[in-house]
Amino acid sequence: MQTKTTHPDLRPTPRQFILGNLCILTATLFFGVNIPVVKDLIPHWMSAMDVTVFRLAGGCVLMWLVSLFVRTTPIARGDWMRVILGGGLGMFSFIFLFNLSLRYGSPIDVSIIMTLPPVFIFLYNLIFRHRRSGTIEYIGVAVGLAGACLVIVAGGTSAKGGSDHLLGDLLAVASALCYAFYLIVLEGPSHTYRPVSLLRWVFLFASVPALFLIPDFVKAPIFSAGTAEAWGLIGFVVLCPTFLAYFLLSPATKMIGSDMVSIYQYLVPVFATIGSVVMHLEVLKTVQAVAMAVIVGGMVLTEIGKRRHAESGRTDGGATSR
Repeated sequence: MQTKTTHPDLRPTPRQFILGNLCILTATLFFGVNIPVVKDLIPHWMSAMDVTVFRLAGGCVLMWLVSLFVRTTPIARGDWMRVILGGGLGMFSFIFLFNLSLRYGSPIDVSIIMTLPPVFIFLYNLIFRHRRSGTIEYIGVAVGLAGACLVIVAGGTSAKGGSDHLLGDLLAVASALCYAFYLIVLEGPSHTYRPVSLLRWVFLFASVPALFLIPDFVKAPIFSAGTAEAWGLIGFVVLCPTFLAYFLLSPATKMIGSDMVSIYQYLVPVFATIGSVVMHLEVLKTVQAVAMAVIVGGMVLTEIGKRRHAESGRTDGGATSR
């Protein structure tokens, strides 16, 4: 994948480099802290379905409000199916299963498993697009999957653990698969449209299936006995990881490139672990630390292999074209 950082004339200035890294670091912090925050809300203040409605409906409203004040572009007819599938199936399933996984599982385990979408995208490209890869990439994917299996097999309980740890881990894997589907389906449109132009429709279509969850939504305990802390937590979930993080991703990618941005995803389990320990939701176990290191190591190997393969391809292509 070519980015603005791969061409010597398009390298970021020192100011752009600092701002870009600050943007993606903040977004990653939001994504990581979101995991223990949602765990703290479920099931005491609301169910997984309630959080899903809050997040999708809230994100939809905020995206459409912002679209009134920024320049947007219409979606081309040929992209509508991708947008509908990406929102109505990809985003909804990803967020719903993610919240459900936290109902049953450990927030640290879930955060570790949620680093797997790049592995699933790699496998999709390998199986369906027949993309050739280098040996290092294959090793990296195998190591990453081994780390995920270690998380699932090891099991364990947390201080405020879920009722079925294995079910929570499997739901997290399903959520990661749905997120990978979301990224694959919207890969083309995401490069074509501005974030608000695309995301306002993605959130709108993701909110449609969430309408079926509304009958139970109005019965959530937060409406009858919610404290300021509980409302503050759900406000953070809607505003920061659902809304602001997406706006920070776009300028970060433009300033420092998508390769650099992708590296930050491996900090999500770190921030989630710190948040879980600080909020007294979890005690970090040795097996979790090992699994985190294995998955991150696998992903780093995959990235290294991907870059070497891309450089090799550009070199071969340059040689044959001349």
